[in-house]
Amino acid sequence: MEVVLKVEGMHCEGCENRIKNVLKTIDGIQEVDANHETKEVVIKADENLDLNEVKERLSDIGFDVTSEK
Repeated sequence: MEVVLKVEGMHCEGCENRIKNVLKTIDGIQEVDANHETKEVVIKADENLDLNEVKERLSDIGFDVTSEK
């Protein structure tokens, strides 16, 4: 499955890398792409991905999920 999240708080490539590194540690996530210009994080994951865990991890490192597609 693919999930697209709108994420506030990304300002640079460093933010993108931080998000990628944290989210890749979550079980079920296969690929993460973050783009600070579009404020989007695209996640490719297994069907059993816990989106609440993704949102909590992003919040823990200072980012806010404003919407999901």
